[in-house]
Amino acid sequence: MDKRDAQIKILAQAVYELRLLLSDHLGSSNKEMLCETVSAHIAYALHNEALAIIEGRSEDFDVYKAIENIKRVDELYGQQIAGRFEAFLDETKT
Repeated sequence: MDKRDAQIKILAQAVYELRLLLSDHLGSSNKEMLCETVSAHIAYALHNEALAIIEGRSEDFDVYKAIENIKRVDELYGQQIAGRFEAFLDETKT
């Protein structure tokens, strides 16, 4: 495994671990814990893609589906996070 693959797998493992740690915050309506709730939903939205990377199934990682999942989190909680992820797609077009 080269350095770049290891970096990607480490980040994917982090997303997966965050999803597990934050699972108690899924669906919460506690405004005092909005940060944790949004974080939980983003981690949940990406955990299948993270698992695909960890397991060496990068072909199962659909970047457009992942961004759509993040957009749903934005809609649920009035956030504007998906645009920061979409910027990476713009970079691949140049």
